Amino acid sequence: MAAELELSGVSHTFVSENGGTSVRALDGIDLRLAPGEFFSVIGPSGCGKSTLLEIVAGLTRASEGRVVFDGREVAGEVPDGVGMVFQEDASFPWLTVWDNVAFGLRRRGTGAAEIRRRVDYALRFVGLADFARHHPRQLSGGMRQRVCIARTLVLEPRLILLDEPFGALDQQTRLVMGEELLRLWRETGATVLLITHSLDEAAMLSERIGVMSARPGRFIATLSTGWPRERDSQVVNDPRFGALTGEMWTYLRAESLRSIGA
Repeated sequence: MAAELELSGVSHTFVSENGGTSVRALDGIDLRLAPGEFFSVIGPSGCGKSTLLEIVAGLTRASEGRVVFDGREVAGEVPDGVGMVFQEDASFPWLTVWDNVAFGLRRRGTGAAEIRRRVDYALRFVGLADFARHHPRQLSGGMRQRVCIARTLVLEPRLILLDEPFGALDQQTRLVMGEELLRLWRETGATVLLITHSLDEAAMLSERIGVMSARPGRFIATLSTGWPRERDSQVVNDPRFGALTGEMWTYLRAESLRSIGA
């Protein structure tokens, strides 16, 4: 079952511990994601996108404001029902692919039969069933990221948080992985919050896109894509795709120039 997420007046300041200058990273973020929505966030470098995701995940406590997930306030710990995938390869090199995917379930104390069912299904879903006994070092970068996605999938999250999950991959592999992500989103019905620097990625994957300002980050525009739910990478051929990325860049160019003082 998908989850609703609401942020109200969320701001964050990094306070220097040695008397240096404090940094205002986020300022007055208001956002509501409907259950089952796919929402992406773009913005210039250093605008607080990853900080925003960490606050939603409960890894960082906001200086001001509230985050409510499924009717309960997020306060300093990862809520039940939240799964995360990051850009960095987070697989354990000493474990096989199968054991990597099973790791979180074992920590939860899930029964052996249920672990086997979920892991086998997840590996089939991401196309890694034939590599279950391989180790991460034997896989390509795209395949290792599939391992991380499968490890999130088996936990059956209602909210999936993604921080540049395909940032280290080449453009062709990113498109393929984007299709995998859309398939995962449709099948699970989860709510998805994606942080990305890629305008093409945001345009292809999202139902709505939040554009952030230069630091301190705040939303300056929210764009709707209008794509059908049953979509794939072929949407890049739609004339609206170019118009959408152009609109995003109009906002981002101005904010990027402002962030470097140009």
